[in-house]
Amino acid sequence: MARKSLVEMVADELLDRIIAGEFPPGTSVPGELELSAKHEVSRMTVREAMKTLEAQRILSVERGRGTFVNPLSRWSSLEAVLRAASEGVDDAAAAVQLIELRRMLESGACELAAVRISDIDVQTLHRHVAAMRAAHKINDVAAFVEADLAFHDLILQASENVFVAVLFEPLHRVLQKRRTQTSRVPEIQAHAIDHHQNIANALETRDPMQSRDAMDAHMEQTLNDLKTYVLEAQATPA
Repeated sequence: MARKSLVEMVADELLDRIIAGEFPPGTSVPGELELSAKHEVSRMTVREAMKTLEAQRILSVERGRGTFVNPLSRWSSLEAVLRAASEGVDDAAAAVQLIELRRMLESGACELAAVRISDIDVQTLHRHVAAMRAAHKINDVAAFVEADLAFHDLILQASENVFVAVLFEPLHRVLQKRRTQTSRVPEIQAHAIDHHQNIANALETRDPMQSRDAMDAHMEQTLNDLKTYVLEAQATPA
């Protein structure tokens, strides 16, 4: 892997501070002098790093006022958005939007997979559900998440649409973290098992709309569970 340039390092470190909440949306970031002193680099290096983040619409320069952090919804860098979704301190909105994205893509992928999936792959889906059940019984979150991700990955591959697979590849790290977070809740595990079983059964019938509806119902349940068991719990004072 190629070493990062000084410009990339400064841009990454500033992005880390933004994601960590040190500079919330709408606030200004330090000036060139302060950043060059902190990172022990030239002002030119800092200027180029700021231009990098500005090109990704993470920062906006207002002449005569300073450089300000844009809301996440305006960022144009998928990598930066995924980092924020994975590492951000206030990521409730990103968590909801991630499920909304999955619902749009995975429901369609499941519809395509219904007429393209092999008998062997259907059997594998049932084995993944069985693995989820076994992990649920002993509360093995890591094994549960592994089987859950494998189940969804197989359906994406079975859709035989290369664009779907390419779109989902950068999401894997974030999805794994999200699944680990939500799968710590036994009730969420139980709901997921039931819905995964319904999806596998629907795909076994080779009925596209039944398969799409089964995946859509799973995504709706996932969103409801996130709001009920995770986001509301985080918002409730201890």
